[in-house]
Amino acid sequence: AVAVWRGDILKAGLDPQVPFQTYDPPPPPDYRLDSAWALRDARAAGAASAHVFFVHSTTYEGGGDWNGPIDHRDAATDLRRRVLPNYAGPFARAGDVSAPRYRQASLYTRLTLREDAREARAFAYGDIDAAFTRWLQTHPDGPIVLVGVEQGADLVDRLIHDRVIRDPALKQRLVAAYLMEGVIATERFREVPLCASRESVGCALAWKSVEEGDDTEAKRVLRRALVWDERGAMVGAEEAPTACVNPVTGSVNAPISAMRDSRGATNATNLEWGARPAFQGRIVAAQCRGGILWRSPLNSESFRAQGSWADRRKIPSFNLFFADIEADVLNRINAW
Repeated sequence: AVAVWRGDILKAGLDPQVPFQTYDPPPPPDYRLDSAWALRDARAAGAASAHVFFVHSTTYEGGGDWNGPIDHRDAATDLRRRVLPNYAGPFARAGDVSAPRYRQASLYTRLTLREDAREARAFAYGDIDAAFTRWLQTHPDGPIVLVGVEQGADLVDRLIHDRVIRDPALKQRLVAAYLMEGVIATERFREVPLCASRESVGCALAWKSVEEGDDTEAKRVLRRALVWDERGAMVGAEEAPTACVNPVTGSVNAPISAMRDSRGATNATNLEWGARPAFQGRIVAAQCRGGILWRSPLNSESFRAQGSWADRRKIPSFNLFFADIEADVLNRINAW
């Protein structure tokens, strides 16, 4: 029985067991303080001139809270060791990179469609909105790049709609938005369109990758997809078409890339900020199809899911499109 129901048992252990309406969340971050930022204007040698706002993925698993405190030790360690090197790393040469800590919705909220979980995911946006306000005060001009991963992609999607498209001057500053490993409805990309070419600016790239042939995972991803409504709540996507831009081609009009097109995958876990990782090029083929980025299976030990049951339900501890994203953002900054 334990073998059969292990996933359900472990998921139940992450349930806070309290209604969100009566839940007392952790104290809010003070974004005037360095301690409220995982990265604050971090620059790599020779970086370009853009300002990068990066919203990280889920690192807090849950159990005690719907939304994790920003100083939770295990979540902060996971962010530093795994998420920042692999997913903020591609933007290190784009300019100064800032990544706010925020009261993220727990991993549990991404494993259920309960109303409490939806409210917790919407609650996290308040911190990102506050961090973005503070960030703009210290970056009043120049090109900007917005980046979100998984949960962060959802939050950057709303940030674009609530803040960027309502401010013409700010919209003019947008080089591009990267919504990595997020499921976003295509209809969300009207004012800030999906990138039509490698030279397009003021546009967005969005994708959720699944290994070719894993139809079960693709169906699960789409079944659990949530989008923002007019009231700022997360609601079911109701089978709406989802966006996919292949990060290798950088164009919604070029959905397919062959292995020879791949600039380089990497596992940058534990790498210090600014250090450029070693790449394995020409090992990933990818294709946007049905709102999913289907990517080829890999045999390398560096690119296999590892860790606990919970770890395997977070974003991977590697980035198969690291060098492609790095080249893409530098090209768009030059075009801007």
